[in-house]
Amino acid sequence: MASTESGAPNGQRVEATAAGAGALTVGQRFDRASDNAQEAWSRTRETMTDLKERLDIEGRVSRNPYGMMAAALGVGYVLGGGLFSPLTGRLVSFGMRMGLKLAAIPFLENELRGLSESMLNGAGESEESSETQGQEGEKKSHRRGTNKGR
Repeated sequence: MASTESGAPNGQRVEATAAGAGALTVGQRFDRASDNAQEAWSRTRETMTDLKERLDIEGRVSRNPYGMMAAALGVGYVLGGGLFSPLTGRLVSFGMRMGLKLAAIPFLENELRGLSESMLNGAGESEESSETQGQEGEKKSHRRGTNKGR
């Protein structure tokens, strides 16, 4: 059904339908728009209530208030346009440096431990070999000394 609008001399808008049915005044159109707005508002409220129940925001806030405050600050920062600011760049670079350092510490610790163990094993082997050589030398000198006395 096609509808056309025409203006009445008293300032009220009148809608004429193609079938020639009755015309709507501005008040009637306002009432209809108000009803549509109220229906949309009630649907929005129902949707928000369902979303609130599914996310359990109140329960999460009561269980972990500081975490939810941090989450709210983060969401506000991002929605406020802080994502591409110089502060964010500095924070990300600081976080990357700290992350690399923290990731490198266990790696370096393992490498140093392996190096020190190999050095200790090498020093232990050389001490053992020098002790063995020293004992053999003493045995030889002891043999020589005992041979002379015989």
